[in-house]
Amino acid sequence: MQVIITVLHIIFSLSLIVIVLLQSGKQAGLSGSIAGGAETFFGKNKGRTIDAILGKYTVVAAIGFVITSVVLQRILS
Repeated sequence: MQVIITVLHIIFSLSLIVIVLLQSGKQAGLSGSIAGGAETFFGKNKGRTIDAILGKYTVVAAIGFVITSVVLQRILS
């Protein structure tokens, strides 16, 4: 059981690193947020942009990482 959870923990940690690195930076400043952000904010495909999808995957990977961390801590102590 410990081996399975450890493998899942490693998978979640690596996927979290990769997903965060794939996301675009928020360095556009105020002009980029007004010009480019309005398009995705008011557009029909707001939830289908690559940043939105990566954001959802980040949440899933982070929750999985925290859960496996807590379970591993309980098993090892």
